Amino acid sequence: MKVLAPMAGITNGKFCNKMSVYGFDILTIGGYNADQKSIDAGLKIIKRGRSEFDIAQNHLKQHIINEIKIIKNNNNYNGLVSVNLRASSPDPIIKISEISEIDIIEINAHCRQEELIEAGCGQALLRNSSLLKDFISKVVENCDKKVSVKIRANVAGVDIIKIVKAIDDAGADFLHVDAMKPGFDTADYDIIKSIKKNVDIFIIGNNSVKDLISAQNMLSAGANGISIARAAINGNLSFDLSRI
Repeated sequence: MKVLAPMAGITNGKFCNKMSVYGFDILTIGGYNADQKSIDAGLKIIKRGRSEFDIAQNHLKQHIINEIKIIKNNNNYNGLVSVNLRASSPDPIIKISEISEIDIIEINAHCRQEELIEAGCGQALLRNSSLLKDFISKVVENCDKKVSVKIRANVAGVDIIKIVKAIDDAGADFLHVDAMKPGFDTADYDIIKSIKKNVDIFIIGNNSVKDLISAQNMLSAGANGISIARAAINGNLSFDLSRI
């Protein structure tokens, strides 16, 4: 499985259409801020000059519908569409999951911006595995879509194995792992190997997948699929996904 990963303020319907010719199985839009706490955090991020989607909570549902229609009306693409969402509680994510055009809901437990962490979103969800499990379980139980959870590896004070077991136990369908390795320009393949030994969930490996060699290394480490973000940030891809 080849996935186009979310990039804040970048991955919308128009951007995904540019990428549709490269052989992705899943195109992801977002990350979107789905509750007022995350929206307020996003506005603070924008003020300091970082790209971010700025969409009011009461407009988000229609915005997502419109963006997905742009992708699904594209004859070049026959794959799935995922929506990456940040929120401090499950209910806003469940509400968005009601959109019929969505194939996969992705819970963002990944973003590390201080504003989002202070709002209880993104990486903040990794601080308590029991609460994370409850959060995911509620989404899974009240959602008729496949559920993915995106996390970041090597976060100080976080027991990654405890976290991935909680995600697996909560019933998520996909575990999307940003296998970042601080100080290195390659992914932490050892963390992917460790995760693979401890859970049965479908693993999507992310971070520094920028060519065929890094993609194969991620799969060899135990990922069931790969996710690409920065290598596609300019709206094109320099290697052929069909060769993976």
